[in-house]
Amino acid sequence: MFTPEMLASAKKVEATRAQRIGMEPKRMTAEEKHNLLREFHPDYKTDGFENLKIGPNKGEKVPKELAALLQANSRVKGLDLDLGRIAYDVDVLIIGGGGAGASAAIEAAGGGANVMVVTKLRMGDANTMMAEGGIQAADKANDSPAIHYLDALGGGHYANKPDLLKKLVTEGPGAVKWLNDLGVMFDKAPDGTMITTHGGGTSRKRMHAARDYSGAEIMRVLRDEVWNRGIPVVDFTAAVELILDENGRAAGAVLQNMETGEYLVARAKTVILATGGAGRLHYQGFPTSNHYGATADGLILAYRAGAKLLYQDTLQYHPTGAAFPEQIFGALVTEKVRSLGAMLINSEGEAFMHPLETRDVAAASIIRECKARKKGIPTPEGCGVWLDTPMIDMIHGEGTLEKRIPAMLRMYMKYDIDMREVPILVYPTLHYQNGGVDISVDGQSGVENLFIAGEAVGGIHGRNRLMGNSLLDIIVFGRNAGKNAAAKAKNVKGGKLTLRHVEAYAQEMADAGIVSDKVSPLLLPTYTHGREKWQAEK
Repeated sequence: MFTPEMLASAKKVEATRAQRIGMEPKRMTAEEKHNLLREFHPDYKTDGFENLKIGPNKGEKVPKELAALLQANSRVKGLDLDLGRIAYDVDVLIIGGGGAGASAAIEAAGGGANVMVVTKLRMGDANTMMAEGGIQAADKANDSPAIHYLDALGGGHYANKPDLLKKLVTEGPGAVKWLNDLGVMFDKAPDGTMITTHGGGTSRKRMHAARDYSGAEIMRVLRDEVWNRGIPVVDFTAAVELILDENGRAAGAVLQNMETGEYLVARAKTVILATGGAGRLHYQGFPTSNHYGATADGLILAYRAGAKLLYQDTLQYHPTGAAFPEQIFGALVTEKVRSLGAMLINSEGEAFMHPLETRDVAAASIIRECKARKKGIPTPEGCGVWLDTPMIDMIHGEGTLEKRIPAMLRMYMKYDIDMREVPILVYPTLHYQNGGVDISVDGQSGVENLFIAGEAVGGIHGRNRLMGNSLLDIIVFGRNAGKNAAAKAKNVKGGKLTLRHVEAYAQEMADAGIVSDKVSPLLLPTYTHGREKWQAEK
């Protein structure tokens, strides 16, 4: 599979491998990291952003691709909808069927609420399924939520909302115990003790994993729990607009059947948006590790309803996306590979950075190696660096790689690349939406009765997320939203349903001189032959 140029470079990696065993590359200083990020991280490329002209975040910058959808036409514009014709009437409407939505549904139903989940694909088709490395929780004797807090705060560039981060870390051990009690098959020692490892930016081993398919295992259990509890799930049904009452409170959503195109009205006392990320917008042309439906729908629906966004200008580019072969270009190569000892190596066989720097620093380092230092390895899609996977078995003993990251091994073996014998090529891939909707500690947005959970939330991780904290936040804040939405629903008296906010937003667009031929939310991306591209329906 490798080109002659790749093979020549791989021999240099092999030649330096023995001397790198036990070596720990120097960590960067704070100043070095600062300068590196400003020069090479995509979040600092000014031509990739534009300032919003309307809405709660008017004047603030967002990625151009997101701005085009935030300032686009509503899908219900011009439709003759009868809001009095109620198709679904529930206490808590949950939009999104990933880990956050499922956790919210379980807790809301447990709180006595009449709950329904709607999802534009199938229950479980979400970024949760794509997560590989593990979930953080400070539940070991040498660790504490306070240490976890400091790690995440530093990793987030001290921009995390303190109350949200405190909730994340203090409820972390309980979240992992909850999952374990539900039946998640975490990696354990023979005596039943949880096996934990390091992640980038962690000062303690607190990563709990299920091999290298942790997200899929967690989603399996949560999905089964939703089904077993008899919670209604409406698949292939997208929320295309939020409905408010006459007092501006969230009161339901306009749904669209993805197969028939039919529009339906769902009335609810409270609404939870758990719609996930935005990787399929392919910001700045990057590949993505995200699932097919990750198109920032929740941000658009919440923003048009009047909810403020937070840190919407910051994204996470996972440093190790597959750069070769091109059939899996952009697919996630879990950080767990590096936590087990595999080093990032350039074309000359040099370890150019510490393998467990935070994700933004690692991504910027790889981009610098390829673009400025010209020590990347050419690939059909551009460039990559080596991730020296044979080091894992050399460090921990033969069979470790196959035991600890079996799914990754199988993925590469399909293309006759044996990670145990040869290194693999990686390059940053668009992975996570650090920013999202601004919420209070109870999970509620600035729009009353509208709760947000999961990747659609902004502020928990600051401006950069550490590995394992996303699987943790979907559990902690998914459960939190479910409990609080159910409790709030008990005291909500239904008002008159209205879409006046949609009309007001359209007027605001007109007043600002915005003319768009796009509609939003996008719902699903469109791909054209040759390269990843998307376009909204005309």
